[in-house]
Amino acid sequence: MLFAFLWASASTATKIALDSSQPLVIAQVRFAVAGIIMLFFAHLLRREKLPQGVEWKQITIYGLLNITIYLGCYVVAMQNVTAGVGALAIATNPLFISFSSIFFLKKRLKPEVFIALFLGTTGVVCASWPLLKDASITLSGLALLLFSMLSYSIGAIYFSAKKWNDLSILTINGWQTTIGGLLLLPFTLWEYRGNKNHFDFKFWGGTLWLAVFVSIFAIQLWLWLLKKNTVKAGLWLFLCPVFGFAIAAVILNDVISVYTVIGVLFVMIGLFLSQRET
Repeated sequence: MLFAFLWASASTATKIALDSSQPLVIAQVRFAVAGIIMLFFAHLLRREKLPQGVEWKQITIYGLLNITIYLGCYVVAMQNVTAGVGALAIATNPLFISFSSIFFLKKRLKPEVFIALFLGTTGVVCASWPLLKDASITLSGLALLLFSMLSYSIGAIYFSAKKWNDLSILTINGWQTTIGGLLLLPFTLWEYRGNKNHFDFKFWGGTLWLAVFVSIFAIQLWLWLLKKNTVKAGLWLFLCPVFGFAIAAVILNDVISVYTVIGVLFVMIGLFLSQRET
């Protein structure tokens, strides 16, 4: 429950920070703060061992998928997507995980997986439909958001398929966040415009929430759930649309319409099918 709430809050926190800064600057500061805190606790306080040999390669690939591509694309997409729809898109991750497992875990192809993915994607588009008219959402933003979900889901499959020996979750999370942030840095510097960044309360409030409560606490919980069971972990994302729209409605005054309710129902039906058939 705590994971679902914190995960769903990321969309609203991102929208708040975007009022004051460029998206990749938010991401860069978020990853730096989260990475430093986690590595400090992992190696200086808890004396956890450093990754060895092939583990560095695995962490780098995971960080590329889960941090550089997923969160880099996500924060850029959120410029053109509402917080509620952003949270709804996050809930489609189990559908993409189920679909990706066909290719990466060699699971048997079932038509229910395609139906679930279709329903989930349709749900996100349905909830977004009335917002396209007033430019609250753009098609390019929605497409980039869904692409980021695909990268995240592939990352989840990759994480669950690899042997991590006795590396702690905190160590894996700390290094994948740090390395993923470093891989994103050239793009951040290329796009940086000083006059578009104001390091005020909105920037620090939204960014620090993302760094501490999402990148550290929520992802620690997510990786723990993934280690126990990849597919069952996706069940908790089932609650993200509810929490996401509720948080966005209370803090950002996002509108909840009939399209929103229908979209959430489509996503939840898709989730039900994907979890039942996997």
